Amino acid sequence: MAVLAAVLCVLFLPAPQASAASVEEVTGFGTNPGALKMFRYVPDGLPAGRPVVVALHGCTQNAAGYGTGSGWTELADRWGFSVVLPHQQTANNASSCFNWFQTGDIQRGQGEAASIAQMVDRQLSDVSGDASRVYVTGLSAGGGMTAVMMATYPEKFTAGGVVAGLPYGCAQAAGSPYVCMYVGATQTAQQWGDRVRAARPGYTGPWPTLTVFQGTADYTVKPVNMTDLMKQWTNVQGADQTADLSDTVAGYPHQVFRDPAGKAVVETYSITGMGHGQPVDPGSGAQQCGTAGAYILDVDMCAAYWLGHGWGLG
Repeated sequence: MAVLAAVLCVLFLPAPQASAASVEEVTGFGTNPGALKMFRYVPDGLPAGRPVVVALHGCTQNAAGYGTGSGWTELADRWGFSVVLPHQQTANNASSCFNWFQTGDIQRGQGEAASIAQMVDRQLSDVSGDASRVYVTGLSAGGGMTAVMMATYPEKFTAGGVVAGLPYGCAQAAGSPYVCMYVGATQTAQQWGDRVRAARPGYTGPWPTLTVFQGTADYTVKPVNMTDLMKQWTNVQGADQTADLSDTVAGYPHQVFRDPAGKAVVETYSITGMGHGQPVDPGSGAQQCGTAGAYILDVDMCAAYWLGHGWGLG
């Protein structure tokens, strides 16, 4: 486990800025079978009926630091929603990685997946949030856990955003998290989709839509994983794997995949030349957010903004 943790230890965030001071810990949010901690950010005066975003940090990160560095707490103030910030403990993983590769943590009703689902329920209750507008996103290991939550608790999430992450069941399909990260797993779109459907037997939808951000120069989580995420979730949504729209956003290639009814169900952003990390665009402009740092990469595009904008948050 120590070797695995060392390999997966790929991210570090600077200490939270002053704006993260309002991040608070919540205890007693459920049975918590995954032994996670729950933090949250609720803007002052937030009215009832507002959306909730779950933002999952990567290895060696902490909840408050990721919430601030990624830009999510900033956007919560700007647009009016609350943020749930799950936090991994070193007792579960020495490098504070969410265990996206452990079978016991990626099944409905078990481990870390169940703990995060309980956090969502607690947050909706505490802030009288809009249960029809709950979103999940994360970076790297947190991106892998984002796909887990979309697969195991699809009824809870309207959409998900994976940043430099992995498809659901990738470690099991590849036989190893290392192979998944560095090479990818050999699966057809149907096989990828079957893994998601098996995670929630009998579920008939709707399934969350998916947006993926991936650096083309990422050597920690190879870009093939974005392709595999696209295959997995287009298949789940009944769409084909041919993009219906190909354009650029902020100068980067962007594709949209639509289901037979014409609904955009998968979007991909390929960040040319970017390595492993969360895209941000620090500044005070309308499309800017985030704070640059180690693995929080200033590439003139804030992923949190484009996710939130696409989800109708602002």
